[in-house]
Amino acid sequence: MDASLSPWRLSVAPMLDWTDRHCRYFHRLITRRTRLYTEMVTTGALLHGDQARHLDFNPEEHPLALQLGGSEPEDLAACARLAERWGYDEVNLNCGCPSERVQRGAFGACLMNEPRLVADGVKAMRDAVQRIPVTVKHRIGVDRTESYDFVRDFVGTLAEAGCEVFIVHARNAWLQGLSPKENREVPPLRYEFVYRLKRDFPHLTVVLNGGVQTHEQIAAHLAQVDGVMVGREAYHQPWLMADWDQRFLGAPDNPAQDRDQVEAALVAYMARSGVPWSHIARHMLGLRNGLPGARRWRQVWSDHRLKSQPAQAVWQQLRDMAPAR
Repeated sequence: MDASLSPWRLSVAPMLDWTDRHCRYFHRLITRRTRLYTEMVTTGALLHGDQARHLDFNPEEHPLALQLGGSEPEDLAACARLAERWGYDEVNLNCGCPSERVQRGAFGACLMNEPRLVADGVKAMRDAVQRIPVTVKHRIGVDRTESYDFVRDFVGTLAEAGCEVFIVHARNAWLQGLSPKENREVPPLRYEFVYRLKRDFPHLTVVLNGGVQTHEQIAAHLAQVDGVMVGREAYHQPWLMADWDQRFLGAPDNPAQDRDQVEAALVAYMARSGVPWSHIARHMLGLRNGLPGARRWRQVWSDHRLKSQPAQAVWQQLRDMAPAR
């Protein structure tokens, strides 16, 4: 990447049940330079569970960040060391998830009410790693607190602990009364809060997240902040990313010339992945959105009756039909 561009200039958001290693491999077929994030992994799952299952990734996925969910500084430090040992390019702390399960674990968005605890966690993580940055993803407020001062003070406290990169979802997190899905849609977007953070902390890297759907919106936000993180739109409309490398990230060209090329490469990956191809195909169902025949194409890749067949056979069946171009 152009050295003058922030490593966080464009990224795909961590999304639970979506941005697994197979999804990220698929995204890498479309964009090589966009920063990718894992699903949130709890510190408990890493310290007491199957570390390889949670941490292994394909070399092609770089640049790649591990997102952690947790609140105990000692546990966060241990997991940050794991992230560095496994070869991640960044470790990110989730202070934005509003789900009840995450609240019961006393982490996610509710941590915004405890900035000193988060600062202790950030410092412990920074002390634990040598080569990778520690970053934080958070909301602009909690519940009905709609004061800019709240998020400004939160960022200021963490910056004093050494955090230099803040990924800001430009909505409040309502901890009661809304589902996680509604929390991504109902609280109003306040992009100006994120812009003000960049003006008030010009030495920090500020990345905007929330509601971004078009190239025009990306360009407009990049005029105000250091980076843009795209979530659901990148997942549901993955071809949106097809010219990001050249348009926004300083590349001389883009890695994918057409959707057929991407599909062929993913089918080859399915064949060698060692997991049922349906676990991988679900991530690409938006690849042909807007093209003739896209609905039928999605139906074939989603057909449970075909799961016993090799991915190559399913793909050949599609190619024998009138292709969606």
